Amino acid sequence: MANVAVYNIEGKQVDTIELNDAVFGVEINEHLVHMAVVSQLANKRQGTQSAKTRAEVSGGGKKPWRQKGTGHARQGSIRAPQWKGGGVVFAPKPRDYSFKMNKKEKALAIKSALTSRVQADKFVVIDKFGFTEIKTKKMKEVLDNLKVKKALIVLDKKDENVTLSARNLPNVRTILSNSINVYDILKYDTLVITKDAVAQIEEVYA
Repeated sequence: MANVAVYNIEGKQVDTIELNDAVFGVEINEHLVHMAVVSQLANKRQGTQSAKTRAEVSGGGKKPWRQKGTGHARQGSIRAPQWKGGGVVFAPKPRDYSFKMNKKEKALAIKSALTSRVQADKFVVIDKFGFTEIKTKKMKEVLDNLKVKKALIVLDKKDENVTLSARNLPNVRTILSNSINVYDILKYDTLVITKDAVAQIEEVYA
């Protein structure tokens, strides 16, 4: 089992914590990680894009000119795709882009993403934030103390002082431990996680 340092908000080491290899030390499955990211992005798509085919645009019922003898190329309708105002070839239609992964695949993808952060030394455990007020400047100071710029902050419980303090920082996102996902773990350079959140994640995925 890997041992990682536990820091306080001043950036000083106050403890160490032993990570469960069943969650933070698995063999990384890149295929499932990729699948999880694609699934999450696909599930976000509205799928409402729509355009009309030549069968759906109005007009064009009459042949524009006779078949032969005009010197023009033959035409059957002014709503064919080559005409201005004509229909679209293979027009996009509303569709559902989402697809499902089973629970074991999702769990292994998350464990792989967490393991990759531990192996890359981008996994920072903090004992607690303990903010008494909403202060963006304070959050910036904490991240500077931890030498972190682009961070996903994982909390063990809802804390508005922390969430709202981080909201205006462009490269920071806060999330609860029960909402972690592969996309966010990989999108943000460093995972800043509370000690209690580590225990919660191990309880769910171990």
